[in-house]
This record gives sequence, C-alpha cells and structure tokens, in this order.
Amino acid sequence: MPGKRVIYLWIAVAMMLGAALAIVAMTLAQQTRPAPIVIEPPPPTATPPPTATPSPLRVYVSGEVQRAAVYELPPDSIVADAIDAAGSFGEDAAVELINLARPLADGMHVYVPAHDEVTQGQPQLFDVGEPLAADGAAESVPVNINTAGPEALDTLPGVGPAIAQSIIDHRQQHGPFAAIEDIMDVSGIGPAKFEQMKEMITVE
Repeated sequence: MPGKRVIYLWIAVAMMLGAALAIVAMTLAQQTRPAPIVIEPPPPTATPPPTATPSPLRVYVSGEVQRAAVYELPPDSIVADAIDAAGSFGEDAAVELINLARPLADGMHVYVPAHDEVTQGQPQLFDVGEPLAADGAAESVPVNINTAGPEALDTLPGVGPAIAQSIIDHRQQHGPFAAIEDIMDVSGIGPAKFEQMKEMITVE
C-alpha cells in the first residue's frame, strides 16, 4: 500500500524535522542566555578609634576674689577664666602680680594676694600655684603670717574669720612673729592646729 507508506514517511520526516528544530532552539537559547549577575558586597570599612573627650578642669580659686571656691572650667582655660568664675578680683587684690594668661591644669590652686601681703622684691611668688602633688596636697605659696590679710589667713586649716582677725590683732599688739611656732600664742591655735598649718606658713 504505497499511500500509507508515503504518509508514514512524511510523518517520520516531520518528527525528524521537529526534533532538529527543538535541538536548534535549545542551542540558541543557551547561547543567548545572559551570564548570571554576581553581586559582591563592598569590603568592610574600618571604624576609626573613638576620640577622647577632654575632661573639665577643677581649679581652686582663693584669696582676693569675690567667691573663693573650687570651680569646674573647660579644657584649655587660663587664669583669667578662673578669676571670672570666682566673680572677679576683690577690692584689695594685687592684680598686677597675677599672670592672667597662664594655662590652667587640673587641681591647680589660683591664689590672689592682697597688696598688704606682697613683700617687696618677691612678686614672682604669686604667679599662681602648681597642680596637685601626688599626695593630693596643693603646692601653693606659703602664707606670710606677718603680712597676710584675713582672706589669706582664712585659707589655712583650722583658721576661720575670727581666728584670722585674732592673728592680725596679735601682731598689731605684739609685733611680727619671730618664728612660725609663735602663732600658737594666738588664742584658738594650739599644737594640733599648728601641726596642720606649719608647712603652709612662713614669717619671711
């Protein structure tokens, strides 16, 4: 039956053509498929070390100022800033002997002398105290008990306004102290108080 054979032949040819077309289509699809996109994360950024914040300065201001006290001041402050914090100079302050431009350090004692405390030829003693020593004691100018005013005497341990006035009255009545031990002749100052202040006073 030649007719059926022709049909089968055409069917076989069609199947072969279909298979060939499928292979060609798959080949073209693989050739035109875009390459996969690979997203790479950026390298980690190094975190800079934290910057230390400067600590405030704690400064003790005393002597001929309006308000003697410990003040907290910004870093890089100078003596003028400490005087301003204390309400400015007192009426009898020896302003000309203070270096207002001197930088401050934490724990410094800024002492402003009165004019009657200043010994001729020794103005450099009042250029402001030094930072705290290792034991915590403030290294400052010794108080001359023969010339100091009530404000300076009041900075001594165990000495208040009443005893400060007693010291002044004693030297007016009996003359200057010959030695620092003579301050025990003042009423209200005994051996215990003298031991506390002996490193902080002078008669020179």
